[in-house]
Amino acid sequence: SLYVSEYFSQSAQKLSFYSWYGNAKLFHFHVPEDTVLLRWLLQASRGKGPECSSMEITVHFRHGAPPVINPLGTRFPANATVRPSYNISITLSSAVQNTTFVNVTTPAAGDWFIAAHLPQAAGRIEVKGFSTPCPYMFQADMFVLRLTDMPVLEPGVPMPHTVVSPAKPLHVKVFVPKHAAGMRFQLSSCVTSEQRACTVRVLLGSITLPQSFQRSLTCTGSINCSLALESPPWEKWLQIMVESLGTANASVSVEMLASFTVCRPGSTSPFLNFISLNQSQAGARPGAAGSSAPAAGEAPHNVSGQRSSCLQSQPVVREDLDVVSVRYRLLNGPSVPVSSLSPTLLLLNLNTGMDNGGSLVVNLLLNKTSVSLANATVAACVSAASPVLSLNATRNCSTAFSQGYPLSVSTSSAEAMLIVLYPQTDDWFLSLQLLCPKGQGECGSAEGRVTVFAYLTPCFNDCGPYGQCSLLRRHGYLYAGCSCKAGWGGWSCTDDTKAQTVGTQNLATLLLTLSNLMFLPAIAVAVYRFYLVEASVYTYTMFFSTFYHACDQPGVAVLCIMDYDTLQYCDFLGSVVSIWVTILCMARLKKILKYVLFVLGTLLIAMSLQLDRRGVWNMMGPCLFALLIMVTAWVHHGAKRRHCYPSSWKRWVFYLLPGITLAFIAISVYAFMETNENYYYTHSIWHVLVACSVAFLLPPRDKHKKPWAWSQKLTCRYQICQNDREELYAVT
Repeated sequence: SLYVSEYFSQSAQKLSFYSWYGNAKLFHFHVPEDTVLLRWLLQASRGKGPECSSMEITVHFRHGAPPVINPLGTRFPANATVRPSYNISITLSSAVQNTTFVNVTTPAAGDWFIAAHLPQAAGRIEVKGFSTPCPYMFQADMFVLRLTDMPVLEPGVPMPHTVVSPAKPLHVKVFVPKHAAGMRFQLSSCVTSEQRACTVRVLLGSITLPQSFQRSLTCTGSINCSLALESPPWEKWLQIMVESLGTANASVSVEMLASFTVCRPGSTSPFLNFISLNQSQAGARPGAAGSSAPAAGEAPHNVSGQRSSCLQSQPVVREDLDVVSVRYRLLNGPSVPVSSLSPTLLLLNLNTGMDNGGSLVVNLLLNKTSVSLANATVAACVSAASPVLSLNATRNCSTAFSQGYPLSVSTSSAEAMLIVLYPQTDDWFLSLQLLCPKGQGECGSAEGRVTVFAYLTPCFNDCGPYGQCSLLRRHGYLYAGCSCKAGWGGWSCTDDTKAQTVGTQNLATLLLTLSNLMFLPAIAVAVYRFYLVEASVYTYTMFFSTFYHACDQPGVAVLCIMDYDTLQYCDFLGSVVSIWVTILCMARLKKILKYVLFVLGTLLIAMSLQLDRRGVWNMMGPCLFALLIMVTAWVHHGAKRRHCYPSSWKRWVFYLLPGITLAFIAISVYAFMETNENYYYTHSIWHVLVACSVAFLLPPRDKHKKPWAWSQKLTCRYQICQNDREELYAVT
């Protein structure tokens, strides 16, 4: 046999702490056919800085679809079927890098997925630039050993083979035809090269993760041994590995035989299905006479064919709606007939390779009036690769190499729903059959009708009112995940264990919005001291900060007067410009220079916010530059007057020092104390402290300006003109 090794690699990704599925980094590989050995090379590394500590990385594996994980231990939605993923842990302690190998023998061909993430996020809100997070990197490489000339076992034809040694097992494959109800594998004439009785082990099927249903058979001596499989995977190659358990130097000769029992399906006429499809899409043509198509609600089927066939196939049309969004439409109407003679079969096509990033939803509704037997039950099974052709209470919805998902409806419980999270890429089947407590004889020719709704959606129920469905991408592969808010959690944001009450949500909204009213004293002080431009900036900041936080709420207490991104940009711009104009106002510059710096600085701040809205230097840069200008101006004023500036100790004690203290406390709260849990009151404290510091830091008005005297200014205009003339005369 000729083996070929192949190597596949993907670029490393920076890992994130886990809070939702979007934090898990996904790797997508394709394992070729006839692969006998798969080896994963997992490389994890961390930075060398003092901020880096020991860390445990969790890596999940799955065949056919992204792994369904639950690191936070939250609840899944009702009616969702969840099987735990296969995972390993990689620890980065004293070593900067860790290399781990994972081997899989006889892996299943097709798509394989790896998801890696760090432990649960701490929930602290970090300001970009204040702290340097430690980088944790992860890279997955794949090595495969593929057999180029794997022998083919023809059905019904005995084929002799030789196992050279225990170190070199024999690999053969057989193709499973469509509608195969069962397979029987038989091994005979097992003789060693020393003409002694041999012992061999036969492994049928490939390994899939997280669960593997590989079948094992041990044969001893020359007697025949066999294994029967029910519902093998349709239209797929089935790998068979035979390994010797004898001495190392002896070869083993065996003879293998594979045979199939085929199920003949009974269904409606293809011609009638074609006419029904045309009518459902384009409608009946006017004037068309003699049409033999059935009525819209009828399900034509041949009674004699139903009695002689082992299943009744119903035609299903796949309708692609959007990315990871598919609707399945039954040509004979939404309700299908179900009897006890043979199961009714529906094909749900999910084999495009881009359908496994959503949720498959199957909803069954029993028409109670259609079932004449009160104690009858309609058993259903959703399975991949091959259907379940014999439904009863003991089989538990299993096929040869997989475990399906059982459903049932009856007159007492007429509705059932199934949610398959991230269904694997394959042909999926829905089997339905009428069951009676005393067996098929009790049911007789009774028939029930079940309405079937099946669809593929990116996120079940669109993540509910407290979640957002996000479309994630890894290279060209798309998949969806739910990002929850307001304390809700779970795969579809249905876990209310830590959810905020409506009262808490209303309180958070009121605190974050009404705390901006603390800018009113600063606005009043600015207007009283004739700083009208500064007062306009504070009014702008108060308005947009109020409505930005009213729109930014995660719960139901939300009010958006315009686009969210616009509100956020205006809030950030107003905050930085408020700091900029306040410090420049404290510098006591000449008016023309001050207003030029106002406009120029605002334009530069607007540009920097467009480049990086959350960068710390968007706030620190203007602050430091304005402080430099202020200190330079104060030094110039002090040197010119030959004493400290500001000269009044009352100005320092009662205004500047309290204002500076409030500003430093506000920066400390904003940069180091905010978390996801306490955000609504710590950020409200930030609003209050900043607004109060502005009111303290604004300098007094110029000495030559008189305070506002509204009564005099409004009642005696001649006095104003007389004063102006006197001043002009004095200047002249």
